[in-house]
Amino acid sequence: MDIICLDMEGVVVPEIWIAFSEATGIPELKRTTRDEPDYGKLMEYRLNILKERGLKLKDIQDVISTIDPLPGAREFLDELRDMVPVIVISDTFTQFAGPLIKKLNNPTLFCNTLEVSEDGFVTGYRMRVQNSKLTTVKALESIGYEVIAFGDSFNDLAMIRESRAGFLFRSPEGIIKDNPDIPHFTEYRDLMAAIKEKLR
Repeated sequence: MDIICLDMEGVVVPEIWIAFSEATGIPELKRTTRDEPDYGKLMEYRLNILKERGLKLKDIQDVISTIDPLPGAREFLDELRDMVPVIVISDTFTQFAGPLIKKLNNPTLFCNTLEVSEDGFVTGYRMRVQNSKLTTVKALESIGYEVIAFGDSFNDLAMIRESRAGFLFRSPEGIIKDNPDIPHFTEYRDLMAAIKEKLR
């Protein structure tokens, strides 16, 4: 039985931290998993900036409430979900993803959780499991699923390579160049066609 696993940010919604960077005028927050392969290092970097600037969770959530899915993303996901089960696997956090997932017609989401102080400051984070994308794909395989996966960033590569079929979608040139064996797409219609070819 087939199942599809995909990344969220950069694939079906804009990058949350980039949107927050633009809203606050803090260019350092534009750094994402497209730039930094070490997610722990990236999150410590982000949390230090939030602390230095006195920014709270609500400041980020206020920006997230203004973000819409990428054009065509909801329709793309709806079509996929009519064919096979779909899981969005993201390194984002439940406190961020809620409004965006609603705008995508509530697909299943696996993500992580922020630690927040009583006065609303982000003090840390808890990963659902280490290497969550790869671990999830392996778990699904262990119960009989054949996974088709796609994403755009460094932290998606292990998931993509473990899957029966995997694709890059709107990835940076560096990732595409370093992974020439992984098919790359920039349009939902082309990705959909490639997925349909792989469905059994």
